[in-house]
Amino acid sequence: MNRAKLNYWIDVGLAISFFTCFITGLIKWPGLIKLIGTSAYKILHIENISLLHDWSGLIMGLLVLIHLALHWKWIVSVTKNIFGKK
Repeated sequence: MNRAKLNYWIDVGLAISFFTCFITGLIKWPGLIKLIGTSAYKILHIENISLLHDWSGLIMGLLVLIHLALHWKWIVSVTKNIFGKK
């Protein structure tokens, strides 16, 4: 797989894991429990929502590390350009 395709699929994975983590985080938000009522959480099974939230967060973290590793030379180059000697 070439580098462009690898970056694309990592970015797709990041987007999916981010939105999954974000949406499940909103569902778990304490104020939302009061707003929609506890009966909705019996249907959603908060344990499953928490598990999905935790795993999507871990996957997102791993993909961010991979993303940073793949772009490390660019990050160093830009940092040198910004903070380098004048």
